[in-house]
Amino acid sequence: MTRSKRLFDILLALVLMVLLAPVVVIVAGLILWRDGAPVFHVSERMKDVKTPFNLVKFRTMRVVAADSGVSGGDKAARITPVGAVLRRTRLDEVPQLWNILKGDMSFVGPRPPLRQYVERFPDLYGAVLKSRTGVTGLATLVYHAHEERLLAACRTAEETDRVYAECCVPRKAKLDLMYQSRQSVCWDARLLIETVVGRFASSKTRN
Repeated sequence: MTRSKRLFDILLALVLMVLLAPVVVIVAGLILWRDGAPVFHVSERMKDVKTPFNLVKFRTMRVVAADSGVSGGDKAARITPVGAVLRRTRLDEVPQLWNILKGDMSFVGPRPPLRQYVERFPDLYGAVLKSRTGVTGLATLVYHAHEERLLAACRTAEETDRVYAECCVPRKAKLDLMYQSRQSVCWDARLLIETVVGRFASSKTRN
């Protein structure tokens, strides 16, 4: 990661933490009121092929004793009404500002993968994770909606895993490597703007 990209991340994260503090308080209170504790969902993700970190999100699902793998149709029944809104607006990802400030993530980069997929595809992720992981990125903008549709059709954890590993991992990696070859602060800013505009447009269309 370049010094300019890290400085950009720190300054923007600090600004957004101040601006979004009321949103964090409201969302946390709403989750506690409607769904109870815990407010946050913490899951292990990989910073590189050897280094894990704890990714923080607002909780959007009912808690179960054992949970693993990516979210597909097999987990849809666990999404709470509040969680559905948070996912649609991506407000569930606001707590990741803390991950950015710590240096676990950047605003823009490949989405942080689960350990099981890094261990399954070490060479692929060895290349992808040369870029610091991010909240959004080229793969998120181009492929996320299609990925959601593919995984939503899955009815078991095994099917979700197979579809994600066979269809999503290689396609997202290709896009992540395209981003890596052209990465710059200006392009990061453009991808962030496109993410915000696209999410806003998507929310208006669904409403």
